[in-house]
Amino acid sequence: MTVVRRLIQLPVVLLVIYTLTLALAWAAPGNPLDKPEGRRPPPEVEMAMRRQYNLDSFWSFYFSYLDRASGLRYVRDRWTGAAQAEDRRLADQGLAPPARRVFDLGPSLQYRDRTVNEIIGQSLPVSVRLGLLSILIALVIGLAAGVVGAWRPGSLLDAATLGLSLVGISLPTFVIGTVLLLIFPVWLGVGRVGPPRGLGEMMLPAVTLSLPTAAYIARLTRMGMIEQLSSDYVRTARAKGLPESAVVLRHALRNALLPVVSFLGPATAAALTGSFVVERVFSVPGLGQHFVSAVQNKDLFLIIGVVMIYGALLVLFNLASDLLYRWIDPRIE
Repeated sequence: MTVVRRLIQLPVVLLVIYTLTLALAWAAPGNPLDKPEGRRPPPEVEMAMRRQYNLDSFWSFYFSYLDRASGLRYVRDRWTGAAQAEDRRLADQGLAPPARRVFDLGPSLQYRDRTVNEIIGQSLPVSVRLGLLSILIALVIGLAAGVVGAWRPGSLLDAATLGLSLVGISLPTFVIGTVLLLIFPVWLGVGRVGPPRGLGEMMLPAVTLSLPTAAYIARLTRMGMIEQLSSDYVRTARAKGLPESAVVLRHALRNALLPVVSFLGPATAAALTGSFVVERVFSVPGLGQHFVSAVQNKDLFLIIGVVMIYGALLVLFNLASDLLYRWIDPRIE
């Protein structure tokens, strides 16, 4: 029932996100119809485009876009037959009918020949590959560092892992990315400066994106492991003569993962939608690149589309982390 209730709440959460995002984007200075070079269209063209996109009124745009993006217009047109009648009318005129999508996020005001659905469909898989790779690297580094630090708390090795975690949390990703670019492609000649062309060239931006997440995972794992290793059931397992590796990895680590799982929900959503800074530094053609450009050019449709994708992923991954809670510890309802 909890899953059903959370899924029912999803449209309400997305509606709040949509309202706040549109209000902020609408209040931002700039003309959404300006071309990227800063040139404005002729007044008569601008007036026609404002009527076409409902840009004259906030509430007119709010409800018309919500009708289209939520799928209500698609369902209504199919139910009433308006879509089929429009397609027949265009066919009689020798025109191809437009592509109709259930969730139509509208045209891009910046990329006039592409829709927001097309832009997200092409760039989101790139960001997802980068995000999944970075989360995998962060888990390997963070869990290993946390377990090693908790195994001998207060030792030199523990101090080293804490120091590296502090560096990973403190340094901005654009600093880490710039340093890695200088070290590997420039000084060592490993890789190249430019858009990644394969999985191998995706490693450098993935490592850059993973280090802050790995630092948080290491600290959470260390604190959880120290607490679990001093618990009664661990002392009992040691008294039974179990190997230390089995005590640490099979017993203590599973219960120590609960705070890590809670952190992974929003962290994975953020990684999958792409890091705006990392994609800029490494010229990764992901969703973050388009979002930064959309904000600079006040592309309302693209801004809202990207934010809604991010909001949906955030809610769904938080739900997934709650379900993992239940799997790791069956006592949690």
